[in-house]
Amino acid sequence: MKRVLMIAYHFPPLAGSSGIQRTLRFVQHLPGYGWQPLVVTADPRAYERTSDDLLQEIPEGTVVHRAFALDTSRHLALHGRHLAWMARPDRWVSWRFDAVRTGLRMIRDYQPDVIWSTYPIATAHLIAAQLHRRTGVPWLADFRDPMAQPGYPANPRTRQSFIDIESTAVREARFSTFTTPGAAREYRRRYPEAAARILVLENGYDEESFPPTAHTAQAPEPLHPGQLTLLHSGLVYPMERDPTQLLRALQSLKDSGKLPPGQLRLRFRAAVHDSMLARLAREHQVEDWIECLPAVGYRAAIAEMLRADGLLVLQAACCNEQIPAKIYEYLRAGRPILALTDAAGDTAATLRAAGVEHLAPLDSAEAIATQLMAFVTALRQAKAAPPSPAVVRQASRRERTAELVRLLEACRDGGA
Repeated sequence: MKRVLMIAYHFPPLAGSSGIQRTLRFVQHLPGYGWQPLVVTADPRAYERTSDDLLQEIPEGTVVHRAFALDTSRHLALHGRHLAWMARPDRWVSWRFDAVRTGLRMIRDYQPDVIWSTYPIATAHLIAAQLHRRTGVPWLADFRDPMAQPGYPANPRTRQSFIDIESTAVREARFSTFTTPGAAREYRRRYPEAAARILVLENGYDEESFPPTAHTAQAPEPLHPGQLTLLHSGLVYPMERDPTQLLRALQSLKDSGKLPPGQLRLRFRAAVHDSMLARLAREHQVEDWIECLPAVGYRAAIAEMLRADGLLVLQAACCNEQIPAKIYEYLRAGRPILALTDAAGDTAATLRAAGVEHLAPLDSAEAIATQLMAFVTALRQAKAAPPSPAVVRQASRRERTAELVRLLEACRDGGA
């Protein structure tokens, strides 16, 4: 069996990030294509939050080595402050040193055919670059999203470190992969000499994570019987997923009488910024329409999606070259989707391709009010269409793994 050494910070028992799913599902499906995954990840002490709910989904016998790592902001700060260079390119840069030692030992013991590293975290690419240079094992750099962007990271020296890391990866890796067409286009523009080696490998959903009832025609019990519930599952960022105009739109529909109390509930699951949502709800006098609930296990979150009347997407125009990983689980859940995102972005394009009709820009309360009311009306009349099953099937993690395998084979055959 061929082998791939996988450098990934996001791996169980880390909790609170959908980024875990990409590596975990590749690890699950790669053996079925004749590839053995060998994982180098961080010691759990580096994680802010942990949960055991996905540990049992790591296939039995998978080789996983957890290298020593610290979180600079928690472990190396004095009175809550630390020097900037101690967290460059990221707060987990200490992971680099033991991960390189661990990776070299695994390369010696297992003789992997390819090294694969995934961002975020930026340090993962630093580790892979050093392993590639010291051993000559070909490297596949999985960026997922763009690294250095205008104004991000905010610290100029940290941003320059991101530029240095990404340019090294694009230059030295056999392939660089991104999860969206827009991100790949941007990097082909930045690095035209490597354009042919910059490819798209989208995220997806894991079929095995959906309960057997998801395959039946029986309607699940609604979250709030007699009341429509729109669910946003996952982080709500103050800028990239700013809900301000959504709540302003809800206020206008309430004040106009178009949406009386008791007919609609917006549920935010694991938003993290619950205090911001509560404050905005008070300011716009829509507290009775909003509920914020804590994080639950991955499968429980999936089950909740299946019970929602509709699923809510928030994505600002500044993220047009990104697609939230949660989108693919939304698509598989088969529930109608209301997308508040820029029409020119990759998120909107993916949803339109799946037949999603209700879209509005996240920064326009007027447009949101129009689409929200149209969406609610369609739900009431049972006319809100679910995503296209044909498009959904193509987005499974198993299909994505088959695409990854083709790239791994090309890396092995083409060398460094």
